[in-house]
Amino acid sequence: MTHGMTHGMTYINVWITECLTDTVKLLVFLTLPLHRDMMMSLDDKGSVQIQTKVLPQDSWTQVSCPCCVSKQVESLVLIQLSDNVQPVTKRWLISLIEASKRHGGAALLAHPGEDECGDVIVVSAPRCTLLRATEDLGLCKKYRNKEMASFSYHDRDNFTNVDDMQEFLTLAERQYIVKNELDSLQAQKKQRIPGVPEAPGVLEAWENICQKLVRAGVIKDIFPLHDQQRLNDVCRRWYSKKQIWRQPLDAIQSYFGGTMAFYFSFLQFYTWALVPPAFLGLVLTFLLPGGGGVVKEQAVEGVMEEEDYGPSVSGHMVQAVFSMLWSTLFIEFWKRRSSSLSHRWGTRHLTERFAEPRPGFQGTLGLNPVTGRLEPLFPEWQRQLRVGLVSLPLVGLFLGLVVLGMTGFYHGEALVQGFHQDSGSLFSGALLYLPSMAHTVYTNILKNVYHAVAMQLTKWENHREESSFQNHHITKVLLFTFFNNFAVLFHIAFYKQDLPLLRKRLASMLIGNQLMNQCTEVVVPFMVDRFLSAPHKKEQEDDLEMDKLRAQRSLPPFPGLFAEYIELLLQFGYLSLFSCVYPLTAVLLLLNNITEIRGDAYKFCKLFRKPFSAPVSNMGVWQTAFEVLGFVSVMSNCWLLLLSPRVQEFCLEGGISGKNIILFAILVEHVLILVKMILAFMIPDEPDWVRIKREQIEFNSMQALGQQKL
Repeated sequence: MTHGMTHGMTYINVWITECLTDTVKLLVFLTLPLHRDMMMSLDDKGSVQIQTKVLPQDSWTQVSCPCCVSKQVESLVLIQLSDNVQPVTKRWLISLIEASKRHGGAALLAHPGEDECGDVIVVSAPRCTLLRATEDLGLCKKYRNKEMASFSYHDRDNFTNVDDMQEFLTLAERQYIVKNELDSLQAQKKQRIPGVPEAPGVLEAWENICQKLVRAGVIKDIFPLHDQQRLNDVCRRWYSKKQIWRQPLDAIQSYFGGTMAFYFSFLQFYTWALVPPAFLGLVLTFLLPGGGGVVKEQAVEGVMEEEDYGPSVSGHMVQAVFSMLWSTLFIEFWKRRSSSLSHRWGTRHLTERFAEPRPGFQGTLGLNPVTGRLEPLFPEWQRQLRVGLVSLPLVGLFLGLVVLGMTGFYHGEALVQGFHQDSGSLFSGALLYLPSMAHTVYTNILKNVYHAVAMQLTKWENHREESSFQNHHITKVLLFTFFNNFAVLFHIAFYKQDLPLLRKRLASMLIGNQLMNQCTEVVVPFMVDRFLSAPHKKEQEDDLEMDKLRAQRSLPPFPGLFAEYIELLLQFGYLSLFSCVYPLTAVLLLLNNITEIRGDAYKFCKLFRKPFSAPVSNMGVWQTAFEVLGFVSVMSNCWLLLLSPRVQEFCLEGGISGKNIILFAILVEHVLILVKMILAFMIPDEPDWVRIKREQIEFNSMQALGQQKL
């Protein structure tokens, strides 16, 4: 029997000793229990081979192009249909998937699964469809001279590995192309969907078919399939104890796609970049007396006084200036790293295409004035009204709840300090941290509630394009996140001007948030997977009738990287904005990220479905958010340096008025911003070799386009 699909065969070898007679071998061969989807053979060495059939090769739809014929078809995407889908509806959908594009199809390969009346359709893609989509996306691949070049379908024979799609395209790229082709299915004329009631089952001309089937309840979900062998290989390399600091980024990009690869590359780069500020923080805290701003609290006549140890001015100054320069260099060198990765992965020259409506977009069917196609239309003025009259007030309401929590924190802080002054016991000293910890819990609960509200608000605003939807959602969450996590710190620093309280608050927020994140993101999912899901998984493994393709449907959908980037952004904010007050910030973040890398890797590999990943050339809007925080850090560190007790004492001794101090601080702030801008200008966003390669690709593409016109 042929090997078949990668996912489709499981071999079980039962070795029979050579001393057995042929009769005994035959009895063993005949008496072994055999499942209806299994085939058994006995080779000349006495080995009984049992092969499990999942998806027979002859059940795949056929291709008309001779170059696309293959003995093995790779399962890429699974379409999960509703439980009560009619067989005629399933056959109609399969016919659309396999039809050529000139006949309104997707030019893909489809398989009905184990049962033609079942609720799954497995989809793959022939060679020509993959190659044409590669050109449409603007991906770069290795040319015959081993250099990266923009792929051209007409020049395909000059690219390496063009006959082997598993080598030419990554698994993530192949699966995204299938999803993209399915999303582009549109009705050529008005027609009824077979097997669907008349009301929801009418397709208008040029209406998106997949979105219509989702609204009609025919399609429940579409997701890419795991390749268990490749996934195990990635996990083995990812979890290796010998590689604590390095990750298999190329393998991650090949299997999970560029979106996840850029996240883990940034996480690795950021973790390495924490080493210098962590080392400086340790030196300032433990080697330089008072350099870390260590403050001793002592009671004198019932009043808490602060006594600085050593030259805290130098410690504050070194840490503040270093933080400003570090944040600038970190962002600029990450840009260079990002451009190198995008060139290596062939996504530096992606094609900008007219965006199709996102799946959740709703409106009245009409002709799009740009494309002339029939699609849902929604007036822009209605969307603006929803944003201005509903979304903005609700966001303001949650910001008010942040202020309310901050007020409660100050009230609790005053009560605890009064109790500690009256008591002076060890217990009352420990209670000094209670308001900070309680406020941390409050902000985390409020954050979770707001995230859910922000998502529903953005959906209700009804944005047509996925990019617009993501930008509005990210803007809402970033605004609240910045206000929720940093408002109390800015208030303590610049209104109350209480640096010891700021230091204590920052430490409690860092430790509390990291413990909570580690618990919710690693410990809880691991416990659920290990103890709650393990019996169910064992039942699936013991049940020979359980289809491996169906088993993947039990995994929860991939939650995305939104929460992960938010966590890194908060870390970067704590470090760049306030580390001069608490130099051990980088040390705590470094320890957290070492476990964060492995925890996120385990979580994404084992606990969720495989996500679709569009080719990307960078981190997108998140990179801009980090750059904005870098500029804010200049202002924050300047004013924190001004608030240092030693700096204020130095200014008073020199007879410098308060007005002149403020003017001097503004001058220093602008000078440092100018230095930051000069550094950003002097450090190119891409290395010279990447720039040369990019210009070569652009020049060769222009030449190839001119030859095609001729």
